[in-house]
Amino acid sequence: MPENHQIVRSDLKLYKQAPAPWKLQGEGIILIYKFSRNWVETYGNLPEHLKGKFIGGLGYLMFLNYQSSPIGPYKELLVIPGKFAPYGKQTITKIYVSSEVSAQNGHVNWGIPKETLPISWDKSGGTELIQVKDGENTAFSCEVSTGKIPFPLSTSFLPIDLHQLWDGVDFFTRPSGHGWGKFAKIKNLQIDSSYFPDLSSQKPLFGAKINSFQINFPEATYAL
Repeated sequence: MPENHQIVRSDLKLYKQAPAPWKLQGEGIILIYKFSRNWVETYGNLPEHLKGKFIGGLGYLMFLNYQSSPIGPYKELLVIPGKFAPYGKQTITKIYVSSEVSAQNGHVNWGIPKETLPISWDKSGGTELIQVKDGENTAFSCEVSTGKIPFPLSTSFLPIDLHQLWDGVDFFTRPSGHGWGKFAKIKNLQIDSSYFPDLSSQKPLFGAKINSFQINFPEATYAL
């Protein structure tokens, strides 16, 4: 199969092209959910090709602060509702990043539907305030508190196996990563549902703040 950089559209302007694989380092917060079919179909921000295709599995809400990447530091907010037919893989249905370079490369390398908005991540004591804003509008805001006892975490425990459809191409990617986590709780959640799926009615099963993680995003395999 051709390499990722060979499927870049000629009309797509990249600020900095950084083909996969990527190695990234940073910190993150992961919240695990078990979403109902009704919630996913109603609030999951599903594109047309995923409607009626939800087959269950765990859902993820992730905040990621990449301090090192091939295109420099950036932040990320994303939701994975669960798994979908026909491939039985997970799909990112909504994702914001703080870097347009990340967005463009995410489209080309893995078919990830990244959109660009400013993301702030402020720490005070044991609480972290994360906000996504569009001018004066707050798209997403929450506070996260963390525990004290660290434990190891990896994609062996929380596997991510993605299928993304972008520009008529099916991308398949299985990132791997590891780090040390502490239990985390989310509070004061505020979501503008015109920007991001409204999770305010959903209670996470588990939450973790991961410090000093490393994650590898390999080249995607894909089918036209």
